[in-house]
Amino acid sequence: MQRLYCIFWLGLKEVMSLRRDWVMMALLVWSFTLAPIMEATGVASSVNNASIAFADEDNSPLSRTLATAFFPPEFQPVVQIEPGTGPTHMDAGRFIFIVAIPPGFEKDLRARRTPEIQVLIDATAMEQAGIGANYITNILSAEIHRFAIGVDLMDPPSINVILRSAFNQNRDTVRFAGIVALIGQIMWLTTILTGAAMIREREHGTIEHLLAMPLTPLDIALAKIWANAAVVLIAAGLSLAFVMQGSLDIRIAGSKTLFLCGTALFLFTATALGVFLATIARSMAQFALLVMLIVLPMLMLSGGETPVEGQPDWLQTGTLFLPSRHYMSASQAIVFKGAGIEMIWPEFVWMAVLGLALLMTSLFMFRRSVTQMS
Repeated sequence: MQRLYCIFWLGLKEVMSLRRDWVMMALLVWSFTLAPIMEATGVASSVNNASIAFADEDNSPLSRTLATAFFPPEFQPVVQIEPGTGPTHMDAGRFIFIVAIPPGFEKDLRARRTPEIQVLIDATAMEQAGIGANYITNILSAEIHRFAIGVDLMDPPSINVILRSAFNQNRDTVRFAGIVALIGQIMWLTTILTGAAMIREREHGTIEHLLAMPLTPLDIALAKIWANAAVVLIAAGLSLAFVMQGSLDIRIAGSKTLFLCGTALFLFTATALGVFLATIARSMAQFALLVMLIVLPMLMLSGGETPVEGQPDWLQTGTLFLPSRHYMSASQAIVFKGAGIEMIWPEFVWMAVLGLALLMTSLFMFRRSVTQMS
């Protein structure tokens, strides 16, 4: 009991030390507020609120129907412009897309000729331009195809494909990217905070003061692990409530308590990794390089950026030994699919086993490092 009492107060001392470190506090606040918002909304993988104009020289029922096929949230309300003024508007940057319907378009189509539609694209908006070109092509093709069937220019298709999107019906990229960004920040921050705390003790010489007390290397490491894990867990919970659900309006399908329990389990793995890297590194610069070398690949291979199934077979087997993969899989199942513990318990077991192994290795390395110092 006395030992647990010492670990608790030593961890509380770590929290107070973190509170006085304004750089780390600023990094903590940034990582769980603005950083997820910017990652979720800054890079668009779909068309959103794109400006579009129509230069309709045909003024037929079909051309007017084509103009009404574009609507929010993908596109702004269609603006009708004078024919021939498209390049001028494009040069002025007023529209990203301009659709020009030639005269006699519907007449040529009814005569079974092949009329052309011109689409001007402002390619300086690279993401929107590339994706929007496919959007516009598909929308125009679908409307013309529907018109051709209605006037008996062609037979209806023998097969009608109906797409149903599970767990994200509107295919909202913000919802998915926001949660993935939050999970990534949890991993980054936990490893950085724990490792920086260990190296700070060594650089300031306070590690010798701790060793002069009736404390073991195990007590020191455990105190730093629980303190930094608790800080990140509280920050993650607040970010989930106020940033994910509040600012980004992300709906959590499953249990938030279960998500935080999985996060707490993963945090002990990430803090153990921070202790391990801080034991190997001899300075803060070396520690930063090790974080980039190890944590970044773990995030990239976890299944958040690209599906694990899309990786080579040998690499998929290797990712089974990454706690980040199991945490990402469990978190996505809880948040998007509403999964319960009966579905994700294997991921929790994997995290517990890998975390225990990494914790034992980190404590062994830290104990040996402290012994060499003394």
